[in-house]
Amino acid sequence: MQCFQGLWKHDNADRSETLTNPTTPSRKDANMTVHKPFPAARALLVSCAIPILLAACSVLPEREPVQIWQPEASAAPTAAAPTADFSLRVDTPNTTGALDGTGIVVMPEPGQVSNYKGARWSESPALLVRHRLVDAFMAARLPAVTTDDDHFFSDYTLSGDLRAFQSEYRSGSPVVVVRFDAQLRRGGARNLLATHSFVITQQPSGVDVPQIVAAFGAADDQLAAQVVAWVIEQARNAPAPDPDAQRRRKR
Repeated sequence: MQCFQGLWKHDNADRSETLTNPTTPSRKDANMTVHKPFPAARALLVSCAIPILLAACSVLPEREPVQIWQPEASAAPTAAAPTADFSLRVDTPNTTGALDGTGIVVMPEPGQVSNYKGARWSESPALLVRHRLVDAFMAARLPAVTTDDDHFFSDYTLSGDLRAFQSEYRSGSPVVVVRFDAQLRRGGARNLLATHSFVITQQPSGVDVPQIVAAFGAADDQLAAQVVAWVIEQARNAPAPDPDAQRRRKR
């Protein structure tokens, strides 16, 4: 009986404490009380946020359109008698850094590399140079001119590194610079037959992108003409190939 009386007194004490402090919930009640937003309130918040986000997007600046450029070649020379009797494969030049992309590279200061805003090449500089070289060798009427995209045997292979294909500001004016370190091998051979570094500079008629691109086209023409003359000279002066080694490479 005393046990029940003790429990009854304890319960009354808890009730009296609750009545005297009605605004202070117990720790158990606080942990059990979780208010979740109603679906209607959640939908209202979403409907209010969407117009705000749309308004924020409408004030963002529009992306500037990018113009695609390709250096123009000069008029093809009149076809003449064949100047060489060998086949040639033209490999895509190796590139690194900024020349791996399609941006039109400009160096406004020594050591500072950037791109002309809103403009890029139609292809990578390496492919632009390879295409121009192929066109020049075909104009020279070689029996066959292929690229590293093909899998045909050739008498000689032209490869190399494109070290520069950019506009450099010198004394406040832009100068187009193209540098190609060429390597000539016999077809299928690893040993170098000859090497040469070609450096072409061309002064643009102005500082705007169309004038810069025109200067690249003129520089490419000069590079192609010099490379063709050099390859033909090296092939003419090269020692006769070993017939046995040549047969082994063709197998």
